[in-house]
Amino acid sequence: MRLDDQRESSNIDDERGADTSGIGGAGGGFGGGRMRIGGIGAIAVVLVGMYFGIDPRLILGLLDGSGGSVQTQQSQAPHPQQTAQEDSQRRFVAKVLGSTEDVWTQQFQAMGRTYHPPHLVLFTDVIQSGCGVAQSATGPFYCPADGRVYLDTAFFQELQGRLGAGGDFARAYVIAHEIGHHVQDELGLMQRTDELRQRLDERGRNALSVRVELQADCYAGVWAKQADDAKHILETGDVEQGITAAAAVGDDRLQRMSRGTVSPDSFTHGSSAQRVAWFKRGFAGGAIGACDTFARNADVE
Repeated sequence: MRLDDQRESSNIDDERGADTSGIGGAGGGFGGGRMRIGGIGAIAVVLVGMYFGIDPRLILGLLDGSGGSVQTQQSQAPHPQQTAQEDSQRRFVAKVLGSTEDVWTQQFQAMGRTYHPPHLVLFTDVIQSGCGVAQSATGPFYCPADGRVYLDTAFFQELQGRLGAGGDFARAYVIAHEIGHHVQDELGLMQRTDELRQRLDERGRNALSVRVELQADCYAGVWAKQADDAKHILETGDVEQGITAAAAVGDDRLQRMSRGTVSPDSFTHGSSAQRVAWFKRGFAGGAIGACDTFARNADVE
């Protein structure tokens, strides 16, 4: 990726190295408006299940408890004890975040609306979010209760090492997907889907979740297309990295990795083929209108 000319976002809250000794109860669940674990975030949960022989669905079932309020302080410079690699990661994340801000501000202006960029919180091991206490095993996630994205950059190592999705654009796709959930929140889709979820059975809730996640994948594709048109950020092989990352986090692949079988009715994020298809659709269409996963004839089943 070519990000040398891309500004760094000021909406980075760098909490790495912060004292987390007072944060407890991470195993008690995540609530306060539902923690929105994006399709990316589910990877780490599945990996935890692989380590300990636990069905990932049981872990994901813990994500509906009560949570506390968020208390984070913005910090533009890394903590003194952080390494040069960690500083480089912060700058990369800040540039990708800045790019998403530029793209979505323009897209919303075209609709006669105002985009309110989210803060992205970098943390290590554990963090108190508006949706409750989260650990690194949660993976990257968007919390609609406080409108922030949370990311432990150690996840990028899991993405590359265990899931075979490496490269700058694979990491950018992770960020863009979670920002896609914020775009949904800005458009009022989060609230509407959460209200609908209350009236559905488990199978219906899972199917609705798939539509939400595939739309965030599509929005990631829209961002990539618009950012490249504006500043030529993509290099040869970058789109393929995004496709590889999208395929790596399909429910079918993760279930096969964790337990050797696939249960489509339990999908909450979409198959590898669906995730790739909707990322491609967003990239080809380059606009929000290309991403209506809620349309009756949308290919999400």
